[in-house]
Amino acid sequence: MSRFWSQVVHGLSPYVPGEQPKLGNLVKLNTNENPYGPGLRVLEALRAEAADSLRLYPDPNSERLRQVIAEYHGVERANVFVGNGSDEVLAHAFHALLKHDLPILFPDITYSFYPVYCGLYGIEYKEVALTDGFEIRVDDYLRPNGGIVFPNPNAPTGRALALNEIERLLLSNPDSVVVVDEAYVDFGAESAVGLVKRYPQLLVTHTLSKSRSLAGLRVGYAVGNAELIEALDRVKDSFNSYPLGRLAQAGATAAMQDRAYFESSCRKVISTREKLVADLQTLGFEVLPSAANFVLTRHPQYDGKELTAKLRERSIIVRHFRKPERIAPFMRITIGTDVQCAALVGALADILRQPV
Repeated sequence: MSRFWSQVVHGLSPYVPGEQPKLGNLVKLNTNENPYGPGLRVLEALRAEAADSLRLYPDPNSERLRQVIAEYHGVERANVFVGNGSDEVLAHAFHALLKHDLPILFPDITYSFYPVYCGLYGIEYKEVALTDGFEIRVDDYLRPNGGIVFPNPNAPTGRALALNEIERLLLSNPDSVVVVDEAYVDFGAESAVGLVKRYPQLLVTHTLSKSRSLAGLRVGYAVGNAELIEALDRVKDSFNSYPLGRLAQAGATAAMQDRAYFESSCRKVISTREKLVADLQTLGFEVLPSAANFVLTRHPQYDGKELTAKLRERSIIVRHFRKPERIAPFMRITIGTDVQCAALVGALADILRQPV
């Protein structure tokens, strides 16, 4: 703490990202990264861009990337915004679209960056409790609000909200911006992007960090009504006119164009998830239904924190959340390769054989 800090800094509770260990020989299943690297088209695009042109500023509007994303989703270029990871896109959405007189609404168990954005931008919010089964109940959001934001599938639960329920939410909130954070949608949920043309208050955000294996490039985007996108552009150009470098734009463009590799990677993750769920249930774990590239699971005999520590002793890293208290008994496990998940299951079986 310093006397030179601005007042806003004193009240911030920053987001804590998942651990990025520097040790080798780890089975790293804690930060929802894709276990399969980017495809050859992405690597070739990056190599081609690593040239003398790096001395020049990148396109500040990422026009080619926006056009490719627009074509992928069947919308217009004016319906697409891109940023430095979906975290930046979400931050701009909070700043540009969710700061109103009434508090915004989001789940009590969800992406923990949401309250951080509210603290940074001075946005009032109310947390809406998930059901006992850790589901979002649309009826709980049918009340006056300054906006609504939630991930679909939700994180860290992995549970998805059906598209017809999202549409019911939109129909009941015609005057509130609804942000659907689809960071994990490609692993089993139904995207709401198709609703953008009918609902001007809808903004859908995506990241290339998960299903397109580009966490290291930091690229995210939003799809929405052109007026919503203009608001994001206004904030972006008042903050950082060049959020995406040349390498990021080139790699992201290639990733969006390589649909075959993307679909193949997603299928492999989904297949491994299904096997992991079955193996965990055989060991006596409860596993929440997941449409994401992770599962939230608990065992009746062990606390999540204890199991996480025991796995770490065996060089396997998963994620444990102390808060909210309802999920403290759980572990969140990223879906890795078949080999990684087999190592995890083997380690858990060994732990469970030991006296409690």
